[in-house]
Amino acid sequence: MNSIDRVFLIVLDSAGVGSLPDAAAFNDTGACTIGSCYKTGKLSLENMKSMGLYNIDSVDFGEPAANPGGAYGKLIEMSKGKDTTTGHLEIAGLISEKPFPVFSNGFPDEIINKFEKMTGRKVLCNKPYSGTKVIHDYGVRHMQTGGLIVYTSADSVFQIAAHEDIVNREQLYDYCRMARKLLSGKYAVARVIARPFKGVYPDFERTSGRHDFSLEPQGKTVLDALESGGYDTIGVGKIYDIFAGKGISSSVRTVSNDDGMEKTMYFADEDFNGLCFVNLVDFDMLYGHRRDSAGYTEALNRFDTWLGGFVSRLRENDIVMITADHGCDPEFQGTDHTREYIPLLVYGKKVKPVNLGVLSTYADIAATLKDIFAVDFDCPGKSFMDKIL
Repeated sequence: MNSIDRVFLIVLDSAGVGSLPDAAAFNDTGACTIGSCYKTGKLSLENMKSMGLYNIDSVDFGEPAANPGGAYGKLIEMSKGKDTTTGHLEIAGLISEKPFPVFSNGFPDEIINKFEKMTGRKVLCNKPYSGTKVIHDYGVRHMQTGGLIVYTSADSVFQIAAHEDIVNREQLYDYCRMARKLLSGKYAVARVIARPFKGVYPDFERTSGRHDFSLEPQGKTVLDALESGGYDTIGVGKIYDIFAGKGISSSVRTVSNDDGMEKTMYFADEDFNGLCFVNLVDFDMLYGHRRDSAGYTEALNRFDTWLGGFVSRLRENDIVMITADHGCDPEFQGTDHTREYIPLLVYGKKVKPVNLGVLSTYADIAATLKDIFAVDFDCPGKSFMDKIL
């Protein structure tokens, strides 16, 4: 029996480390999110470097550490997708055999007509759009007519934008719940997302009231197993939303990466027994999709600086795992996610420095959590617990 009491699993949303072998099928050959940040010349990740970030197999950027202090490797995505929900589900031990549906021409009339009847409001836009551009282009008409701005992207999402002076947040969330019930079967998108905004044209801006309404996981995850086994499962950021609350014993929302890091630091000082699962979404939402290399680089630097203080607070029986859920290369074409390996850094007083190599599925993380906490869970991944402890 091992003696690990707490695991902090931190997902740097979209921080991939190079295109997967099947990237060509997703038009993503050559993508490398952290590599593109490195090319700015301003990336400074001394703490992650010391854990082994640049020692990961086939990572061709950065200076490898002479004596890495942590276990390090990279993981392959087995699921058929490259979105947040798919990536997190696989990390938690649930491989998605079929991709979630996407609607590159907007949603069909039968869905839009039903949604309009349910809400009593007309729909504006209904096509793939940039989240900041759509409120610029449709915000005035929305305010004049009360129509809801519905749009999608290359992801499996049904997004609803509304000005907070026209539709208050709770009403917007109710509309999202209606859409979530409507979008089932062949229309079962991964997420319905509330996108409230404020301000006056042309300076509309999105608020921190974003809320994701995910499709409930179609199977058991390691979170369910941990919770059933009597362990704490704490979600920080949009973890609760991603898993539709399933397997999460408690959660806190965040408004930014900095807020997420502050709340994670708070839990480092709290007494709990189990998993603290963290998502830091700004990497993806603010910098990856907007193809902002400088912003992404600075956000990584801020996380790495914070990490130095965080690991100093870890207790004898703590582990931190740092990973991602897909890529979103800020130097790649388009604005979509990119199909990439995700990094894995594992650090703690009881962790052996070791090269874990290339792991065959994100679900190896779930299998390892299963073994660390000795819970009953049928997991498609392979545990690396014995290699790191």
